[in-house]
Amino acid sequence: MRVAVIGAGMAGLACARRLAAAGLAPVIFDKGRGIGGRLATRRIDGLQFDHGAQYVTARDAGFAAVLRDLQATAAVGLWQTDAGAAHWVGVPGMSALARGLALGLEVRQQVQVTSVRKAAGQWLVAGDGWAETFDRVTLTVPAPQVAGLLGADHPLVARLQGVAMAPCLTLMAASHAPAAFHAESDPDAALAWIAADSSKPGRPDGQTTWVAQASPAFSVAHLENDMAAIVARMLPLLCDRLGLVRGQISHASAHRWRFARVTSALGLAFLDQDGALFVGGDWCLGPRVEAAWISGDAMGRAVLNGC
Repeated sequence: MRVAVIGAGMAGLACARRLAAAGLAPVIFDKGRGIGGRLATRRIDGLQFDHGAQYVTARDAGFAAVLRDLQATAAVGLWQTDAGAAHWVGVPGMSALARGLALGLEVRQQVQVTSVRKAAGQWLVAGDGWAETFDRVTLTVPAPQVAGLLGADHPLVARLQGVAMAPCLTLMAASHAPAAFHAESDPDAALAWIAADSSKPGRPDGQTTWVAQASPAFSVAHLENDMAAIVARMLPLLCDRLGLVRGQISHASAHRWRFARVTSALGLAFLDQDGALFVGGDWCLGPRVEAAWISGDAMGRAVLNGC
């Protein structure tokens, strides 16, 4: 049985791992140059930033077991913050977590899927100038992107109307000044999350690298600004919080996440059509990386149950 997995984020990788463990050979398609979705690490001029998900939690026993297995291979570690909490992070960056999950899987990167439709009893997965048929398809893209692949009139699309996701603007900055703290969170502030990325285990020595993520309100207000304008708005806020002046900042850049945080979840692990087409992701269960894993693993199990 041929299975296509659209998206190489946590949900897609979890689904594919479950299928591969049962002896199938799923094909993962991802439009990006890297894998992991928001499990992302940006490297710029010798600097490194986890500019997406900052860490992961593990309440689910299955996901905790996966993280322990990855810890044994040094792909993940524990980050001790100022408050005494220990969070799971990828080592040497968050993207290492995704790479560890993808080992042994067929991942086709920089391949844009533009449509998924039923054809002659199978599913036709197509892009610009190419198409392949599969027996089962799992979509693990953000909920707002499902309609673009299946068509706005597809019955599964109507069931996603209650799902909502908020954007997030992220600032990446570096300074030779030492870090005054590891991380702080203030949901009411314009910069809702600030972390000394270089305080995480296995990070490169050298400058202190900072990641600041804006609140949903700030992100919505400035979402369509260009990157330079976003930096110009966010950097003074970060400098004020850190007690630095602009001249002490050696690097500053920004990233725009349009679908960063689930604000209204579906309430189910996934949706399916006739046990052959599945859609899922973190937006099914909540704003955690773990939610994406649970959704993806559940889709993998459902595919196998229908074999």
